[in-house]
Amino acid sequence: MNKTHLSIQKITGVALLGAIMIVLQVVGNFIAIGPVSINLSLVPIALCAILYGPLCGALLGFFSGVLVLFAPSTAAVFMPISVVGTVLVCLLKCTIAGFLGGLVYKLLYKKNVILSYILCAMTIAIVNTGLFAIGSIIFFMPLLEANSQAYANAYAFLFLAMIGWNFIFEVISASIFVPIIAKIVLRERKPLEK
Repeated sequence: MNKTHLSIQKITGVALLGAIMIVLQVVGNFIAIGPVSINLSLVPIALCAILYGPLCGALLGFFSGVLVLFAPSTAAVFMPISVVGTVLVCLLKCTIAGFLGGLVYKLLYKKNVILSYILCAMTIAIVNTGLFAIGSIIFFMPLLEANSQAYANAYAFLFLAMIGWNFIFEVISASIFVPIIAKIVLRERKPLEK
């Protein structure tokens, strides 16, 4: 295949995964466990990182962050506390997660393909949630403290109410769906050179 064909195939693939991500993100805005919506877009981000490399994973992660930034729950809950913090957390967490997930896949796929799919998905979920937690502590402590009455402290509220079940759902669902879909998609061809 020539480079032009590969570029068109890559652009088309990233765009298709982006469209799927948009649909999943919109659906995810209406499914919440606790006060935070679940992030269903992690699966297309992981697939993009696997199929097209860390930079494409970061690109799709960035667009996911843009969608999260404009989600109704983000505007209602986080924007009033810190606009700058909301923008930074939304845009950086998914972008960095997509890039690092792609790197994990790239480093491991020659050793164990299925494990590389699972660890790519898990990396994206862990980094995404970890950066959300760090950003929440830095920028949204007033929100955490105001809502922590039923918990021991603001950190307990963050990790038990805001992150807990969402994180578990995201890690498990991504770890199951990404290897299955990647195996089906890649059955016919190898990933494009990154």
